[in-house]
Amino acid sequence: MLQRIGKYEIQRPVGKGASATVYLARDTFTGSDVALKVFDTSIALDTPEGETFHKQFMNEASLAGKLTHPHIVAILEAVVGDKTGHVAMEYVPGGNLAPYAVRDKLLPVEDAIEIGFKCCGALDYAFRHGIVHRDIKPANIMVVKGTEIKVADFGAALLRGGTSGPVLSIGSPAYMSPEQVGDMPLAYHSDMFSLAVVLYELVTGQRPFVASNAATLFQKILYEDPAPPSKVRAGVPPALDHALLRALSKQPQDRYNTWAEFALDLASIGGLSVYEKTVPDSEKYGALRKMASLQPFSDAEIWELVHASRWTRVPPRAVIVRENEPGKSLFLVAKGELKVTKQGRLLNVLKAGECFGEMAYIQEGAAVRQATVESLTDALLAEFESGALERLSESCQLRFARTLLRSLVERLALANVRIVNVVT
Repeated sequence: MLQRIGKYEIQRPVGKGASATVYLARDTFTGSDVALKVFDTSIALDTPEGETFHKQFMNEASLAGKLTHPHIVAILEAVVGDKTGHVAMEYVPGGNLAPYAVRDKLLPVEDAIEIGFKCCGALDYAFRHGIVHRDIKPANIMVVKGTEIKVADFGAALLRGGTSGPVLSIGSPAYMSPEQVGDMPLAYHSDMFSLAVVLYELVTGQRPFVASNAATLFQKILYEDPAPPSKVRAGVPPALDHALLRALSKQPQDRYNTWAEFALDLASIGGLSVYEKTVPDSEKYGALRKMASLQPFSDAEIWELVHASRWTRVPPRAVIVRENEPGKSLFLVAKGELKVTKQGRLLNVLKAGECFGEMAYIQEGAAVRQATVESLTDALLAEFESGALERLSESCQLRFARTLLRSLVERLALANVRIVNVVT
């Protein structure tokens, strides 16, 4: 067995495909674990199959350092020779979604919806970087923990400006879109169809199109409408039937117009269930993405804020912080209204998109609260401890600091106006 490749110490194999073996390896420079995909040198590159495998490997290698998204496996480094090569990727320890696509191990419907929402964001990000994945399936969606996932394996991807083999030689038949089956030009709608197949399988434990051979399978994909998921598994919301069957439409133009539209539909459906009691990541992301103050943030940076925060729902008249008490958290108001008082006197009313507790962030630790903040209505709050903010990427920290600065300037200007009004 291999012991070392370049700077990577091989620990053990974790997967094997038709053209490569994936190992858990240790980066001896950083001490971190990586997933190291090593191309199989026994493959004959002068055959059509070998040429396809090599192109797929080169595809993935070409993306090293280019895709930075919290729900896409990061490709860290690639070294490729004429007949050899390896790609170092972020190691995701939780396996993939394939074990959860069988009837006796199905996830709660709400978890499947949450996973679908995150996949929409990842695939939208990829498409905006000129990439159609072309091989979305449960085995290519890795699990960090719970509903935290990362889309993997871009070897089959169609890259803008790149070259690829024939469409029918790439992808997994059960998850192919009608465009792939028909050898037609592909765009993001193809991945949308494939993701809908995955979600259908995660929700019901069976694929929407099943056949004993590829020819019959392709006929079903092209011409047969699947049964609504709620007819296959009890408890599936009817709204999810509509969403998945729309995404499984035969014609691309009949599916969702954008990834965002599909994602928002899934988020709305998920909000009808147990997530009324908790705050799913999809709701967190949606609340932050809508804030005017956070519009300059990229999608990846919004997800950083989602993962760095602790969220709570509070009823009316709940005290969030009290004046003269120590605190080390900064809060963003996602929904609702809150009043700010000092010694019983009203100072301000905060609404969605505004923040409070900034001194804890500015002073890098516990600070004495200067005012009391109490909810006037039902409210949704995102809480950030200073330590969590320090772990954000530099670009995200810079944007966040600028956002707080603008907020403080606006608040100071409002205070000046009030002082002038009192004096005059």
